[in-house]
Amino acid sequence: MNTPENGRARHPILWTLGVLVAVAVAFAGYLVFAPGPTAFAQGKRVALADYHDKDPTGVPEELKSASLIERGEYLTRAADCAACHTVKGGEPFAGGRAFVLPFGTMYSTNITPDVDTGIGAYTDADFLNAVHKGVGRGNVRLYPAMPYASYTYMSDADALAIKAYLFTLKPLHAPAPQNTLAFPFNQRSLMGIWSAMFNPDKRYEPNVERDAVWNRGAYLAEAMGHCGECHTPRNLAFALNNRQKFAGAVQAGWRAYNITPDRSSGVGAWSDADMSHYLSTGHADGRGTASGPMGEAVDESLSHLKASDLAAMVTYLRTVPSVATGDLPEPRAAPAAATFAQSVGSHAEPSGRAVYEGACAGCHGWTGISPGIASAALTGTRAVNDATATNVAQVIIHGGERQAQAGPSNMPAFGSTYSDSEIASVANYVTARFGTKAADLTADQVAKLRTLD
Repeated sequence: MNTPENGRARHPILWTLGVLVAVAVAFAGYLVFAPGPTAFAQGKRVALADYHDKDPTGVPEELKSASLIERGEYLTRAADCAACHTVKGGEPFAGGRAFVLPFGTMYSTNITPDVDTGIGAYTDADFLNAVHKGVGRGNVRLYPAMPYASYTYMSDADALAIKAYLFTLKPLHAPAPQNTLAFPFNQRSLMGIWSAMFNPDKRYEPNVERDAVWNRGAYLAEAMGHCGECHTPRNLAFALNNRQKFAGAVQAGWRAYNITPDRSSGVGAWSDADMSHYLSTGHADGRGTASGPMGEAVDESLSHLKASDLAAMVTYLRTVPSVATGDLPEPRAAPAAATFAQSVGSHAEPSGRAVYEGACAGCHGWTGISPGIASAALTGTRAVNDATATNVAQVIIHGGERQAQAGPSNMPAFGSTYSDSEIASVANYVTARFGTKAADLTADQVAKLRTLD
C-alpha cells in the first residue's frame, strides 16, 4: 500500500539514480565526442577532391613518377607496418610479435600474401575495410593494437598502394599464435562497439586555412605515422585522448615522451634541425638517442622518408598545443664532474657506481659526454632526466635495439649480465649523476619491466 511516507522515501533514491545516470551519460559523451587529431588547428576542412592546393597524400614530389609498387613501398615505410608485423629476428611482415597488455597478450598477424595465413585472399575492399574500419576478411573484428583509428584517415589510393607492395612479397606460411586475453577483452565482437565510439571512419580532410606543408605533415603524422598511438595518453576506453595530444604515454614498458612544443617537458627547445636529424637518424646532439620502440620507428620508417616529408612533420608538430608534463623537468645541460668520486646519493652507491664504472663509463664517459661516440652522450637527454628511470632501465636491459645500425654505436643489452637490483642501482646512479633528480627505481620494478616487451 502506497503511503505518503513511502513516496517520500523513494524520491531521494530516484534522484540519486537520476544523477548517476546523468553523470554516466555525460562522461560517456566526454569520451565519445572528444576532439579529432587535428581539431586543435580549427579552420575549414574539405574533402580531398575539393582541395586545390598540393595534394597532401601519396608520395613526395621526387617519387611521383615512380611505379605503383615503389610508391607502395615508400608508403609502407611511412605507415611503419614492419615494426608491428615482424618478430625481432624473424621474417619481415610475417607477424607473430607479442604485445603484452594489462589484460593479456595479443599477437600481430601475417601480412605477407600467403593465402592461408596471410592476406593473399584479401580483395581491395577487404584490405580497405581492415585499414579503415578495423574489420578483417570474413567480418572478423580487429583489435585497435592495429591502429586503424589512425589509419582511417589514410586515402584509399595510398592504402591500395601499400597492398600492391605487400602482394609482391614472398608468401610466408606463418599462423599467428593465439591471443591470451582475459574476459571480456577476448570478445572480438565488442570491438564493433569500440569502433562505433572511437573510429570516425573518414579519410583525411585538408585544412584550407593551413598551407600545403602543414597538411602534408599532418597527414604523415596522423594518418600514416600514427604518432599519437604512442605519444598521446589514452582514456578509460583505451582510445586516444586528444585533449592531451602528444603529451606522452607509456607503451610496451617504454615511456613515449612529450613531443608538444612545451620548452621544459616537450620539444619546444629543440631546433628544427634537431628534430629533423632525430627523426632521420635517431639522434640529436645534446637531446638524446632513440631506443626501444622509437629507435625501431626510426630504423623501420622515419629514416626512409624524404627530407621534405620530415620537414613537413616538424612543421606540423610545431603547431600542436603545448602541454606541460609535470614530472619531466627541463633536461640538465651541464656535464657532470669528470671524476667518479662525487657523491650522487647513498641510494645509488656503491653498486650503481661500480656497475657504471665497469660497464658504462668506457662509452658514456664520466661527464656524460662520450669520449668517442656522439650517440652515447647522456648529457641533455630526456631519459636520464626522467625520475622514473623507465627508459634508462629498459635500455640497460635490452640495449639500444638499433638493428639497422649495428656496430660500436649500438649499445649492447645487459639484461642477462646484471641482476634486477644491479640494474635498478645503476639506473638510479645515472639519473642522479647526469639528470636533474635521482630516480628511486626498485628491483621489483625492473623485474616487471622485463616482462613487458
